[in-house]
Amino acid sequence: MKKNILLINPWIYDFAAYDFWLAPLGLLSLAALFRKNGHAVQMIDCLRGPSPLFTLPRSGKQPKRFPSGHGHFFKEPLQKPPPLRSIPRRYNRYGISVEELRNDLQKRIRPDLILVTSMMTYWYPAVFDIIRILKEEIPGVPIILGGNYVTLCPEHAQLAGADLLVRGEGESQLPKILKDFLGQDSTFQVNPLELDSYPFPAYDLYEHREQISILTSKGCPFHCSYCASHLINPGYRRRNPMKVVEEIAYWHKGYGIKHFSFYDDALLIEPEGMAIPLLNEIIRRELTCQFHCPNGLHLREVTGDMAKLMFKAGFRTIRFGFETADVRRQLDTGGKVTNDHLERAVAYLLEAGYAPQDIGVYLLCGLPGQTAREVHETINYVKRCHARPVITEYSPIPGTVLWEASVQSSPYPIAAEPLFHNNTLLPCQSSLLSFDMYEDLKRQTRSTLSQ
Repeated sequence: MKKNILLINPWIYDFAAYDFWLAPLGLLSLAALFRKNGHAVQMIDCLRGPSPLFTLPRSGKQPKRFPSGHGHFFKEPLQKPPPLRSIPRRYNRYGISVEELRNDLQKRIRPDLILVTSMMTYWYPAVFDIIRILKEEIPGVPIILGGNYVTLCPEHAQLAGADLLVRGEGESQLPKILKDFLGQDSTFQVNPLELDSYPFPAYDLYEHREQISILTSKGCPFHCSYCASHLINPGYRRRNPMKVVEEIAYWHKGYGIKHFSFYDDALLIEPEGMAIPLLNEIIRRELTCQFHCPNGLHLREVTGDMAKLMFKAGFRTIRFGFETADVRRQLDTGGKVTNDHLERAVAYLLEAGYAPQDIGVYLLCGLPGQTAREVHETINYVKRCHARPVITEYSPIPGTVLWEASVQSSPYPIAAEPLFHNNTLLPCQSSLLSFDMYEDLKRQTRSTLSQ
């Protein structure tokens, strides 16, 4: 018997937020699986709403959006949670208004089951508010909460008020959810090791689609000390590159989508098995699309041929994980990249046609024990290589190798309160790298690149 499933992507509550091609891929994947299993699916994305400008009048300027699918969210000021009251910055709700959410819920067919996802651990207040509103507007409907916050902070997430917490990948747990909450034995089994068995994520649930985020793999073969990829997606699995191109062609030719983003942790790893055939097939099919990689691509895989393929295939937003030019810290954090890799990769990318400003290189700032001098020297090194340094503030993540060191070095009680994981606070700041030093480092990244 067909059931109605409602899926919710919560707001962001934070001091700052920007839409770098964000998409609730896990939620959209579950929506597709529920549909394939014969159920009706509805979705509310609180970050976007039913259209890019939403349905209710807004005061002030419209958020600036770009044709490639990134841009600002609507925002409205919020009272800061008590632990953050002393932080001298404005705290905001990003996305639709509470009124819009309540109006939307009141118009919906009453669901039989509600699934709520979560992202950053320090965004949990928005999740709590969503669940409270759902219980007020649609009382008596079971609520399942999953996502990164639940996976990384399961004990804290018990305070959210959900009927069930789902840690890790939800797709493999779908049959049990169907049986336990809907009283149905699933006729559609998912092999979590076989990503090509999944239907395409249900982006058609959006009335307006600026871009599509594509997944080519789950997990990462590296285990960097600051990263939680292996906790969220254990193991490393990847799709058939021809299936990935079929998905791109499906959205491009059927829906007119021209912009696609990749959020994979290891898109370029072992390129013979993914990147090279993927890029060649995009070129062969003459798919006139643009591709964006806001996650850090792996520098060591960039050869002259790879750089030319990326440029010819339409990869326009390229970002690379470098983290630091300090050799000892490179080894301590995982050893995935060296200074030689950066120099060689940037030279190949420039030769292929990219400009220095196109080549964004992520630098971690605020690691436990890190000095401002180390970050300053790394910024200058990246500039000398003719690439653009992009500072990424370190956020301590429970379960990672650096977690205990972060707990010891942070001036905040990060083990007790996830709000203090927020990278805006520079959670592991010290006399070696204070907030004022960090602001100066950010200004340095904006100065002219070396010629």
